[in-house]
Amino acid sequence: MAAKKLRRARLSQELCERLSRHQITTCQDFLCLSLLELMKVTGQSYYDVQKLLCRVSRACAPKMQTAYEMKLRKSVSPSSAFLSTTLHSLDKVLHGGVPCGSLTEITSPPGCGKTQFCIMASVLATLPVSMGGLDGAVIYVDTESAFSAERLIEIAGNRFPTYFDSDEKLFCMTRSIHLYRELTCGSVLKRIMSLEEEIISKKVKLIIIDSVASVVRKEFDTKLQGNLAERSNFLARGASVLKYLAEEFSIPVILTNQITTSLSNGPAIQADLVSPADDLSLSEGASGSGKRESGCVTAALGNTWSHSVNTRLILQYHDLPTRQLLVAKSPVAPFSAFFYTIEKSGLVLQAGVKEQKSVTVNSVTLILPNGCHPAALHQDCDCRVLWKGSNKFNLGRNQSCPADHTSEEHCLERYFT
Repeated sequence: MAAKKLRRARLSQELCERLSRHQITTCQDFLCLSLLELMKVTGQSYYDVQKLLCRVSRACAPKMQTAYEMKLRKSVSPSSAFLSTTLHSLDKVLHGGVPCGSLTEITSPPGCGKTQFCIMASVLATLPVSMGGLDGAVIYVDTESAFSAERLIEIAGNRFPTYFDSDEKLFCMTRSIHLYRELTCGSVLKRIMSLEEEIISKKVKLIIIDSVASVVRKEFDTKLQGNLAERSNFLARGASVLKYLAEEFSIPVILTNQITTSLSNGPAIQADLVSPADDLSLSEGASGSGKRESGCVTAALGNTWSHSVNTRLILQYHDLPTRQLLVAKSPVAPFSAFFYTIEKSGLVLQAGVKEQKSVTVNSVTLILPNGCHPAALHQDCDCRVLWKGSNKFNLGRNQSCPADHTSEEHCLERYFT
């Protein structure tokens, strides 16, 4: 809330212009100054400055609301609470689609469809409310030069052929998507900080940043002293402003992230780099010295960023051309898995939610893939296990169990010690 522009705090235009000449443009800038400094830059008396402080404080303070009021607001206008993905099984699990007022992250290895998802979401946001859209503009911040206007038109024409039945409608849709190419952390943060007025003037209903990890990983070498703290500070500032924009204007914010790999027996890894709760997989094998090595594939950007996003969708390879979409983190949805392909019309689901079996070991619930029986873990360990709880775990393929492991629980416990 402190990122709110002073012009929206009901200060006079003349005063806002005067403060702007001193680089004071947000409520945070204003409230960080002392009374004496404010008297100097505003030219007002001590009493008047105190009144200004109260007005600005009230303008940026979060307003209390009850759970009933939140529920009532969503029930009165359900279309404004979510952006439908048109992937109906996914929308059902997410209670409507990508939630407005919060941050949604798409994480995957290269080539799984992160940008395809973002381009498809851009089309959906411009659609009228009657078609599940938000009837607004889109701000698309591209840090990887991956956005394609041709692909945008192709998805729109093939996904909604009856609506986009003329060049005029396609042209109108493309004019509603405002693309910015930002290639440094500084320029990305500056763009984020300037979005408030643009959201109002252009009637923006969706913000996309593709991707955050691209610029962060290029600029911050976490092996250098101090870089990890700087990176965490940048991510925290960016996430804070984006959360404010999402909540203040009740719009969805979609961010893409990359993955990173690390070895447990390798060099010491800073705790912020790998969050166990973000693991996508873990495989084990023997090193040349006979010691067991394990590697985990995890969402990049660490714990600071992981705690900032409200919803996380993971895209991953399955059997080409099929890929898998996982709802890995959501305040409203259970862990769910879907299979999809990438077509001319964008992402297309191939089946509904896959049934998940589970086993509990050491108070941790292990979610097993469809078709994998817990006993198979003891018999030949020829499966992959993705588990929820305080940590995650993935059992490598073709791993054999010692003969003295007489149950699947013993087999799993082997990997906890």
